[in-house]
Amino acid sequence: MSSRPVVPSQIRKVFEGRIFTVNVESITLPKGERLEAEIVRHPGSAVLIPVMASGTVVLVRQYRPAIGRFAWELPAGSLKPGEDPEAAASRECQEEIGLIPATIRHLGGFFPTPGYCDEEMHFYLATGLREPTKDDPAARQDEDEDIESKAFSVEEIRRMIAAGTIIDLKTIAGLALLPLAEPAR
Repeated sequence: MSSRPVVPSQIRKVFEGRIFTVNVESITLPKGERLEAEIVRHPGSAVLIPVMASGTVVLVRQYRPAIGRFAWELPAGSLKPGEDPEAAASRECQEEIGLIPATIRHLGGFFPTPGYCDEEMHFYLATGLREPTKDDPAARQDEDEDIESKAFSVEEIRRMIAAGTIIDLKTIAGLALLPLAEPAR
């Protein structure tokens, strides 16, 4: 199987929104077949695993119109054009949970839906969380966000996943990354 990149010969934009674009792209697959691929183009996102000094993890609860319900999730947000994912992680931490991290550590980048979307989620461990001071730049939630934040123990989060209270896949993936974030003993 060839690993060479497939370059579209024709791109037709069918939707352009605030967060993503949908294209129909004519491509020739490595074996030579032609395909009209419907692709969601997304700038990427930063996902935070904010760990308090106590070891608890801060989650946010917000309404998700696509599923018509509230969801507990790790704080996250889309990258702005040209924005560095680590800078976005720091910005989202302050915007969504009102805290500023002393340390941001990259844990990995993953594609949640590569069958139709190019969004890469960049996961970061955020520690040394503190309240902002008057010298810190102001941050505010986006207009479409109404967020509640709360710290949970890892055990509580696991129980919430098992009970179906946490339904967000990035949160489940982020929890799986936590052992990788712990220092070697």
